[in-house]
Amino acid sequence: MNLEQSLAELKTSAPGHLSDGVLLGTGLADGFDTFESPIGEVIVAFNARGVSAVDLAEDAALDRFKARFGRPLLEAKPPHGWRDRIRRALERGKPGSLPVDFRSVTPFQQQVLVEAAHIPKGQVRSYGWLARVVDHPKATRAVGSTMARNPVPLIIPCHRVVRADGRIGNYALGGPENKVRLLEFEGTDLDRLEDLARRRVRFVGSNTTHIYCHPTCRQARRISDRHLVEFRSESEAIAAGYRACQICRP
Repeated sequence: MNLEQSLAELKTSAPGHLSDGVLLGTGLADGFDTFESPIGEVIVAFNARGVSAVDLAEDAALDRFKARFGRPLLEAKPPHGWRDRIRRALERGKPGSLPVDFRSVTPFQQQVLVEAAHIPKGQVRSYGWLARVVDHPKATRAVGSTMARNPVPLIIPCHRVVRADGRIGNYALGGPENKVRLLEFEGTDLDRLEDLARRRVRFVGSNTTHIYCHPTCRQARRISDRHLVEFRSESEAIAAGYRACQICRP
């Protein structure tokens, strides 16, 4: 039974007007509220299971939600204690203690999104890296599709996932310009990333520790220019006698 049939049945079986409270309480609609974010005002949708969607605060957002999730959005107050948790999640770019409703994605996509949520603020990883850490190394394209369908961007930071060549790539929440704004807000050195991508450098290492990292890893940022070594691939780093950083797991 779809949403419209459910609503029709409830309306014919219950006298009077079907209130917003009934729609929200029965799960036939999600609530939403507006919040500020580094890319402007957004709406955050929620239900009893957790936050279900994040979108730009514009008129078309309500229609997009209904088209994707099959139920309407109604303006409402978040559950007790959630408002501060939503604000923190938007600010930090990770769910923290905020529950997420993953019913709109497959188990594989949920696994990818949960792993993406662990990418630190100001750092980036590639689609291929995500595929490897979820034990599906050949699923790079599926990982890219998962990022494009992330129901809660900003809260699960798909903006921290970039192309294999190191370039920024697309972003579902307002396009690549918003992705750039978010990464710059988090302190990512995009000029350096673009320079490395142009020269096909994928990893950097220290000739004192002989450890190689993703260029945005906090360990990599501590390497002085005189000790910095650049690598175009993992195999090149390993052949040079370097071992992978245990923090960023290149």
